[in-house]
Amino acid sequence: MDVFETCREVNNLLSTQNETAARNLLIRLLAELDRNKTPYSQLVNHMIRGTGLFPYLQLENASWDQKYVHQAFEIDVGRRVATLHREQSNVLAKLLSGDNIAVSAPTSFGKSFIIDAFIAAKHPKNVVIIVPTIALMDETRRRLFKKFSEQYSIITAPETRLGNRNILIFPQERAFGYLSSLETIDLLVVDEFYKASQKHDRDRAPSLIKAILKLSKKAKQRYYLAPNIKKLNDNAFTRDMEFIELLDFNTVYLEVNELYKSIKNDEIKKGETLIEIISQGTQKSLVYAGTYTEIDKISKLIIKKMPIVDRIYTSHFANWIRQNYQPDWELADLAERAVGVHNGNMHRCLSQLQVKLFEYDDGFDSIVSTSSIIEGVNTSAQNVVIWKSKLGGSNLKDFTYKNIIGRGGRMFKYFVGNIYLLDAPPKNEDTQLEIEFPEEILGTLDEDQDSDRLTDLQVDRIVEFRYSMTSIIGEENFSRVRRENLLQDSDADFLLRLASDMKDSPDEWRGFGYLNSKNPNDWENMLYRVLRLKPGNWDTQYNKLVSVTKAISQNWEASLPEVISSLRREGISINDFFKLERTITFKLSALLSDTNELHRMIIDPSTDISPLIGRMSRAFLPGAVYHLEEYGLPRMISKKIHSAGLINFQDPSIDLQESLERFKRFGIEEVLAIRALSSFDRYIVKFFYDGITPDDLINS
Repeated sequence: MDVFETCREVNNLLSTQNETAARNLLIRLLAELDRNKTPYSQLVNHMIRGTGLFPYLQLENASWDQKYVHQAFEIDVGRRVATLHREQSNVLAKLLSGDNIAVSAPTSFGKSFIIDAFIAAKHPKNVVIIVPTIALMDETRRRLFKKFSEQYSIITAPETRLGNRNILIFPQERAFGYLSSLETIDLLVVDEFYKASQKHDRDRAPSLIKAILKLSKKAKQRYYLAPNIKKLNDNAFTRDMEFIELLDFNTVYLEVNELYKSIKNDEIKKGETLIEIISQGTQKSLVYAGTYTEIDKISKLIIKKMPIVDRIYTSHFANWIRQNYQPDWELADLAERAVGVHNGNMHRCLSQLQVKLFEYDDGFDSIVSTSSIIEGVNTSAQNVVIWKSKLGGSNLKDFTYKNIIGRGGRMFKYFVGNIYLLDAPPKNEDTQLEIEFPEEILGTLDEDQDSDRLTDLQVDRIVEFRYSMTSIIGEENFSRVRRENLLQDSDADFLLRLASDMKDSPDEWRGFGYLNSKNPNDWENMLYRVLRLKPGNWDTQYNKLVSVTKAISQNWEASLPEVISSLRREGISINDFFKLERTITFKLSALLSDTNELHRMIIDPSTDISPLIGRMSRAFLPGAVYHLEEYGLPRMISKKIHSAGLINFQDPSIDLQESLERFKRFGIEEVLAIRALSSFDRYIVKFFYDGITPDDLINS
């Protein structure tokens, strides 16, 4: 590109108020200048200023007014100063003025960055950030811990003690545990708030709506974030919020390559094209597979077509996987070829480590993923490959497609993101977000306190549910259920069906206490009974769910390879194991908790299976060990630390907070000195300590 001619064209586009085209052309110019290591002239800086991309200004050759603009948009974002772009600054100004806003902007916009600036400027007492996944929770925690841990308690785990100032970060299911202890919330942040729409996330929407409803009552101010929403339809949850749509304000340029047109339906050519893209070795690629089946297909193709590479991180990671999970797991074979896999079922530590290795020049070149890569982490790449335009069993929607390709490019790293379409994209459409009251949550609401958000028909349903449930458990118990949020499930019809079954067939529930048995074989009958009461919720066969429940009851006593191996003869693969362990710790434990509460009210107040529920919700690991996995410390390393006598994780007084304090007190060198740790174990320990230790070199 000729610099002067390109700047002249950018200026012409700006003069005709076609700022999007001007910005796209300018970003492509910046990419070329960056490739050639060419400093920006004052003319280029002038165009940067005109398009509002102030962080891109280079001060070495800048004029005084360009330097002034750069400084004028500087803001403290927590232990360092950064320059915001024009639209970031406008959004922050509204937040600092006390406005409630819902923002829709591209993935590369920097919506979360504004949270840091708000906290640094306003010093709020309590901030609650609702995120869609545990992986994003840990990523957010690490970022905010580096910046604010000296002034705030950064809380992610349930039952953690509140401090004088708190930043609470968790998926919506964990929010309810803090409702009674938080008097006020200075700022409520809901990341990826589009998931409150059942159209976008049928499973998560009811609990997210419930969390928004309950938390909003205590929130002085709200900030909701989402990508790719063109219009927010009128609804009860954002009615008093200003909706700001900034989809055209991109900070990187996406170069879309429609390779599917020449590939057509030739699967061999499609595979060859993928290998060609990701074999380059000099560029980072995210490959969206669409389904688990397609991940398997891509994995086999890569193992067959790509050579093993000799890299210290990837080789050690592959060996570590074979030793700690399964010797013949394909993930190890992929790792040896500098390729990772990301999905929502895999152990959190594995996902965290692979994203970390993806950041290294000599780490992973590519990650093959389901949609988890767009909702689980804030990662990006130079290349994004769409292998299959599917989302599980459904066709990919334009909203999700734009979210995926939005992972291409990143400010200051990849000015241009290369998008390779190996399958036809969905039809372009402007997404209108509709958020409706899910009928399932009406059983957990109050007809008086929540009536301002409800229709008359919904209020009638709440009254009907209260009447029916009160006739079974009594007025006092029903009031306590609502007051203390005792029931985790929001589905009124199911809760009433469960309570009615206990009332009508009490003899069939007499064996409920067997769930407290130390022999997992004694759990079978009652587990099957409970599971059958909520059909369609498990996406697997009941016998597999029960088998894995019994197997993971040995998670602390046996090694993970032993647990996984014991299930193979029942046709349960390692990928099945991950999915089922996750289902057990979240869905099954929540179902048993509700069943336990109703059983004590209706049948026998002396029978309490809370101990089993607690252990099940922690995958039968000591509480601290389970939550430390969310911090990046895998269970097998915690076990080595326990065996070395450094921390007795079986001591009931050792919770997450106490564990973290001990880790900080005796320092990283004492942990690294444990002889049983492998070289990659030690790398993981360093990664873990990096997430719990403030430092002076902060990366936003």
